[in-house]
Amino acid sequence: MDRRRALTIGLVVATAGAAAAVTIPAVATTRGPAPGGPEPELLSALQRDLGISEDQAKIRLRSERAASRTIAELKREAAAAWGGAWLNAETSSLTVAVTDPALADRVRAAGAEVKVVSRSAADLDTAKRSLDRNADAATPNLPGWYVDVADNTVVVLAQEGGEEVAREFAAEAGVPAQSVRVVSTDEAPTTFFDVRGGDPYFINSAARCSIGFSVVGGFVTAGHCGQVGAPTTGFNQEAQGTFTASSFPGDDWGVVEVNGDWTPRPVVNDFNGGEVTVAGAEEAPVGASICRSGSTTGTRCGVVQAKNATVNYPEGTVTGLTRTDVCAEPGDSGGSWMSGDQAQGVTSGGSGNCTVGGTTFFQPLAEILQVNQLTLVTSNGEVPPPPATGTPPTTAPPAPEPPASSACADEEVAVAGALSRTGARQAQPNGRFFRAAGGTHTACLDGPDGADFDLVLQRFNGRSWQTVARGTGSGSDETLTFDGNAGVYRYRIASAAGSGEYTLGFSLR
Repeated sequence: MDRRRALTIGLVVATAGAAAAVTIPAVATTRGPAPGGPEPELLSALQRDLGISEDQAKIRLRSERAASRTIAELKREAAAAWGGAWLNAETSSLTVAVTDPALADRVRAAGAEVKVVSRSAADLDTAKRSLDRNADAATPNLPGWYVDVADNTVVVLAQEGGEEVAREFAAEAGVPAQSVRVVSTDEAPTTFFDVRGGDPYFINSAARCSIGFSVVGGFVTAGHCGQVGAPTTGFNQEAQGTFTASSFPGDDWGVVEVNGDWTPRPVVNDFNGGEVTVAGAEEAPVGASICRSGSTTGTRCGVVQAKNATVNYPEGTVTGLTRTDVCAEPGDSGGSWMSGDQAQGVTSGGSGNCTVGGTTFFQPLAEILQVNQLTLVTSNGEVPPPPATGTPPTTAPPAPEPPASSACADEEVAVAGALSRTGARQAQPNGRFFRAAGGTHTACLDGPDGADFDLVLQRFNGRSWQTVARGTGSGSDETLTFDGNAGVYRYRIASAAGSGEYTLGFSLR
């Protein structure tokens, strides 16, 4: 294996080794739902984390289930005028947003309050996709962005001092200022992965993650837990299966196919000696209560804050996540999210912890099932994947492979790219940035004949990217060297004249 390939694989394994979550033991006592009500363990967790009584928890779950069905019906009728829906804090009131005032009476007739808005849900999703396409320009002090249907805007999160950077980021993406709301935050999302004891399954006999939900032939989990082909062993260290699909970043889902010694079952560990039964996968609305199971912190509950959230992890951007106020800690990733007895998704990452509270994101289950054509195993029989919506998966295509003959291919990392016109520019590696220890950075750019490409190395200073080294000769072949401290870096390739393909090689010594 050549030196460049070896380092690239090492970087990917390190990225995958960043999170973990709930394992479903092969043997446990299953406790079904109490007659006429939800699981007692779920009620207990809701009471503890939401500060409500048992009766309030039961009423909340019933109203949330009814709201989900009302939303589905009104969304079909509103069509292009649909603006989104959300529950109030007590889930006693459902609000539906529409762009057409003529639909107000129909919404009220369904028992919901109405809000006439200027931007449809499709408009907001379009604005957010523009931000997603510009994700390579997002600096590390922008933790992410999401659609806020209640405010009828797209929220861009900015750490202290980065608010103006957030506005510039949205403007560069072509999103109208009136469609964006910048919110200051101390969030710093990371993927949850922890090599600690518990009830795990292991990837490559080393990294640990946890099971999300059973599907026919295996289970789903977080994508950053393993790459396609990675072998897994179970909580008992017996051979378990193999990753047959994985997407991270872009999305954050993984699929493991198990061997004949393992039987997928429609249950989630309640971390109280029993299991919660999975009855279906009906999607809960914004404002609904939701509970997460993870091997570090057990079962924790909160509410759904937003859908279609983008998270700017250090390893790359993930889109289409659901944002919650549920706490989580390292060791919880990949785990199950439930609303009542309905499966919702698998833990991706977040910030904070279960001592001071936090924000946690999950990858919705519907996309995992639909993209991979998986069948969810439930207590009511098998639930097939939802129909395709016509929206392509958000996973970015693989980066082009640098030619082995390039003059820069012998560096520790080599990536390929192309600039289409004079003035074009790209960030590398692969539109993102990398973290480096202190040392000497060396870089080599091999560009097309007849063009003039420039190469710069930039370091993030906490608020913006600062250029620390340049290679700006008259041709397209450049080199640079820089002695720097530990930090976050990226390379920037720009065309002063001409276009064509290039190879960038870089090392740190």
